[in-house]
Amino acid sequence: MKRTVIRWGGLLTLVAAATMAHAQDAWVVGQSAPLTGSNAAFGKDIRDGALAYFKLVNARGGAGGKPIELVTLDDANDRKTAGANTQKLLTANNAVALFGYASATLSLDAMPQADKAGVLFFAPFSGANPVRQAPPVVFTVRASYADELEKMLAFWTGLGAKQVVVVHYDDEVGKQNLAVVVEYLKKQDKTPAAFSIARNAKLDASNFAQLMALKPDVIISTVLSGPAAEISKQIVARGSFVPTSSLSFVGAQQYIAAAGEAAAGVSITQVVPNPSSRAPIVTECAKAMQEAGMTQPMNSTHLEACIGAKVLTEAMRRAKKPGDARSLLAAMQNLGRYDTGGFVVNYAPGQNHGSKFVELAMVSRDGKLRN
Repeated sequence: MKRTVIRWGGLLTLVAAATMAHAQDAWVVGQSAPLTGSNAAFGKDIRDGALAYFKLVNARGGAGGKPIELVTLDDANDRKTAGANTQKLLTANNAVALFGYASATLSLDAMPQADKAGVLFFAPFSGANPVRQAPPVVFTVRASYADELEKMLAFWTGLGAKQVVVVHYDDEVGKQNLAVVVEYLKKQDKTPAAFSIARNAKLDASNFAQLMALKPDVIISTVLSGPAAEISKQIVARGSFVPTSSLSFVGAQQYIAAAGEAAAGVSITQVVPNPSSRAPIVTECAKAMQEAGMTQPMNSTHLEACIGAKVLTEAMRRAKKPGDARSLLAAMQNLGRYDTGGFVVNYAPGQNHGSKFVELAMVSRDGKLRN
């Protein structure tokens, strides 16, 4: 059996062929993630948080007596590539679960394939409607974008904001995020203004001028760290101040790194505990990363991936047939209430979304998230 192996931080990430027999020896978890391109930092953090926990499990004998192997293929944040990667993961690699796709857009062509194969599609990094209203094999760890948007809108409208401007992608997922805001504000007899951008596009001065012409009292950002950071930097460069809130989808640490000092004062919804908190799961995941040889501080993306990996591992332990995809799916469907250590998920037949946890955190002047 020929494999291509990347050595990184003391971990092995299998990124090429595995045989059908391989699944009999290990839990093969497939992942398509942006390891290159505009969202590479986010994709790598998802991979690394999961890898750290799986390495910890393997050091303790695996799950159900079998090791866990994460097979990660680069999709460069491209939907079609993610779909093609999924086909490879399910056929060439014989994955028993798909894990941690970086967005709803990257999940759109993957979820139907998982459903057809009867394979668990677990913990996508999205709370968008296509993931929430998905085939029965799709299970999430995080709250929905509707939960997040309602949290931030309640905060800003409570402070008197009238002109709400939504920055969104001009695709299916972006338009659905806008629709959530429209529906929420309709109850207050308000209508948001919309500013749409193409996915993977870069904003320039003319784009920013169009945004500011909408005269926002508050900006609700539903885009990734690149354009979100550019908006923040443009606001500061012009000596302006516009309250801004971003979905967790932005990738808090990736956004802070990209925006620099301009990130200060921006609020970001969080769907897992603060990485600086004392919750047992935070301590456990930080230790897993340290033992895996990862020297960077744990961020919220690492933590969410680690939590997802822990929940997936628990389902593996409860599966009646170790290494079997359908047995794993059944175990997840019947997992029930599971406390990871200060973060609780709850699954049952017909209940595939494990959490509604949302906090609103603000970026401080020293670049830290404060609740």
